[in-house]
Amino acid sequence: MTEGSGTLRFPILIGDIGGTNARFSIVLDANAEAGEPHIVQTADYETIDAAIQAAVLDRSSVRPNSAVLAIAGPVDGDEIPLTNCPWVIRPKVMLRDLGFSDVVVLNDFEAQALAVVALGEEHMEKIGGGAAVPNASRVVLGPGTGLGVAGLIHALGHWIPVPGEGGHMDIGPRSPRDFQVFPHIEKIEGRISGEQILCGRGLVNAYRAVAMADGKAAPFTKPAEITAAALAKSDAVAEEAVSLFVTCLGRTAGDLALVFKSRGGVFLTGGIAQKIVPALKAGNFRAAFEDKAPHSELMRSIPVYVITHPLAALAGLAAYARAPSLFGVETEGRRWRA
Repeated sequence: MTEGSGTLRFPILIGDIGGTNARFSIVLDANAEAGEPHIVQTADYETIDAAIQAAVLDRSSVRPNSAVLAIAGPVDGDEIPLTNCPWVIRPKVMLRDLGFSDVVVLNDFEAQALAVVALGEEHMEKIGGGAAVPNASRVVLGPGTGLGVAGLIHALGHWIPVPGEGGHMDIGPRSPRDFQVFPHIEKIEGRISGEQILCGRGLVNAYRAVAMADGKAAPFTKPAEITAAALAKSDAVAEEAVSLFVTCLGRTAGDLALVFKSRGGVFLTGGIAQKIVPALKAGNFRAAFEDKAPHSELMRSIPVYVITHPLAALAGLAAYARAPSLFGVETEGRRWRA
């Protein structure tokens, strides 16, 4: 059955399940930090249950009573598919086969939003803007296997994450150069969404589109190759692709900041953002972020941060696991008990 909010029985298994990697840890009690992380590639295991059994339960003397899992995809029903991974989350099967008494399933960017509250400034790199307004709305977005987006609002004494599918909003050309490049970007059912540019495969799409627009070769096939060549200034096509990526990320981040009026800040998370901090500081990110007339003055005041903590979502989940009452996380329909 499903139930609403309430405390969870320790120890608690926490898990951040992305399209490529799954990260697990155990929180022993209400005063404990997350334990040693167990990181696996989703492709190495047929199911999430097999991954939890092999990577965590078989390697630990601690038997978790509860599980809080953050997944890359919307949470709906008793069988929850991931957007960019063939795994399907079946909480009732987990209760039966893995020995949990409680399973809570959240959206992965809810966990990233919780991390914004849980992490200190030592885990953030600021990309321009003024001072964050305490308790003002915030936005989290992260290009990774896909493009994750969440809002974070403060109301009635709680931080409330607002999950969504903002990574699939339309994104379009603005500059003359955009109109040369965008026709070559791969479409999904006739349209270009944020994820077609602002994620790992999206960066590859942008790189190929830039090359095609100029009739040049595009030898790189992996996002890491493109970012490395761009930062080393060894490949002009890669440089332009990363510049386009950064500009589009600034535009999208600015749009979301307007939606939430996020004077508490915009937070970029995930490995790609961490790797391209020099490119994000080059100027075109802030220019695109602030180019939102008639609200450019508001946009100039909003700070942007890159979250540099390598396991930010686990930190957010650990904070939630220790004290669910501090957060306005609705678990109706997303919590299963034995």
